[in-house]
Amino acid sequence: MSIFDKLKAPAPAASPASAQASLPQQTFTFASLPESLAQMQALPEAALKDPFQTAALTVCALCAYAADRAIGTEMLNWLRGPRPLSPMDISFLNDRFRDGHHVPFSYFAGAVPGNDYTPAQPFTLTVEAGPYADANPGYKKLHIRSGGADNPREIVLRQKGDGTWLLWDQFLLLSIRTPKSADPWA
Repeated sequence: MSIFDKLKAPAPAASPASAQASLPQQTFTFASLPESLAQMQALPEAALKDPFQTAALTVCALCAYAADRAIGTEMLNWLRGPRPLSPMDISFLNDRFRDGHHVPFSYFAGAVPGNDYTPAQPFTLTVEAGPYADANPGYKKLHIRSGGADNPREIVLRQKGDGTWLLWDQFLLLSIRTPKSADPWA
């Protein structure tokens, strides 16, 4: 038997659909987006007892940041708990929003380049756990799909001693496709 014999036999293919279906996900619906920290804290998701809740509220906070940096900062600091935004974090956020405010809205259902990332209402988003969601104890790595990107984006949450899940890191503000109104090639 040759070492290459096993290459000739096709390997059993894993079904991506079945693998994807077994991973946990949660869908969140908001009648309107919170416009203040008090409004955010009044939402049922504000219990932060589930990492998926914290991930969904992070998208809401980033949308608020796009509209008003002070309010968005207040929301993000609350979601981060004992680790508020550093000056470097704020500089990064300001840099990400320099070219437009559409990126955080792209995570809601219906928001695509063709409609300039205008989400359908009510605002709905789905947070998914990937295969390595629990690779590090006390942390949860989740993913959220954008209407302007081919692959879901990552968000990392950390569990505090009291059981609440707080924002640790997010990779949600990466570049996405240009909105139709800003695309000279559209």
